[in-house]
Amino acid sequence: MLYLHGREYGLRQRILPDSAADQFVTFFTVALVDARVYPLFALLLGYGVARQVATRSPGVVRWRGIGLILFGAVHGLLLFAGDVLALYGVLTLILLGIRRASDRGLIVAAALLILPTAMIQGLALAEVGPTLQRSILWSIGIADPWEALAWRPLEWVMGFAGMSGVVPAALLGLWAGRRNLLAARDISTPRCWVLGIAGVAVGFVGGTPAAAVAANLDSTTTWPGGVIISVIHVATGIFAGIGYALLTLALCRSQRFITSRVANVLSAVGQRSLTCYLLQSIIMVPLFPAWTIALGAQLDTVSAFSAAILAYVITALVAVVLQMNGNIKPAEQLLRHFAYRAPTAGEKSRKSEGSQT
Repeated sequence: MLYLHGREYGLRQRILPDSAADQFVTFFTVALVDARVYPLFALLLGYGVARQVATRSPGVVRWRGIGLILFGAVHGLLLFAGDVLALYGVLTLILLGIRRASDRGLIVAAALLILPTAMIQGLALAEVGPTLQRSILWSIGIADPWEALAWRPLEWVMGFAGMSGVVPAALLGLWAGRRNLLAARDISTPRCWVLGIAGVAVGFVGGTPAAAVAANLDSTTTWPGGVIISVIHVATGIFAGIGYALLTLALCRSQRFITSRVANVLSAVGQRSLTCYLLQSIIMVPLFPAWTIALGAQLDTVSAFSAAILAYVITALVAVVLQMNGNIKPAEQLLRHFAYRAPTAGEKSRKSEGSQT
């Protein structure tokens, strides 16, 4: 939805809906997806860092984080300034640095950071409109490609603050990864369903006010009101992210599901998450920004939602083809090559000692 431009914007940088169908899509995507998916990914990032530290040298994990920052810089500056890879790379380095923190310390820190980080992102997207002025990612609405290119470095750096709400989820992921909770049977399948539904419900209830305003179902127009509902929206997103993780865990405990074709397709995408993430920008950037074909100035919300689904289907098909033809993982293999070939400080020291000998 961030690719839509050239019309009046409302809360969460959503274009004002033109029809009942647009209102329906806007309401449910804001309540169930917006600021709910990034915390899920951050949770899994923290979990992955904990598991990597348990099986690999810290140097490899550190260079993997640096590699993500480099991938994010190229992606953000050349294609989509709303890049999240660099932020996850920075988070990887931070989590690596605090990997010895106590379990209690991680949980307390996550709880204390929920509100302040939510306020940062909530303030950035609190404009309830209607307004023709974009509040983020201005380059998408700029027709001149060189001017748009000049704006993207600033947008990319500002994105670190705008997505700061994912930090508490990453801390909780580090805690969960230490205990390997997603692989253990400590949480029974029925409890996964119950806790997962409860988490998503908290996110939905907390996101409903923002969703109603974004869908033009509520006439909240005062600045304080927009800030409050935007902050609540972001703060409750972490509960939805955890809920989605638990629901996925419960689903994947079903033998019938994990042996299905749908699961095979999702697995192919998951094993190529970095490749697929970059591929979606390769699909969308030539079509939607004002400095390319500018379809983003023409599509309504429903059409944009359909385009997003189509982009995902294309991405999934590419992932399946890559899996069937030699299990190819282009971006993942490049990142892995970088992480393992980059010498750690200890390796440099050993090489230096060897050369002196």
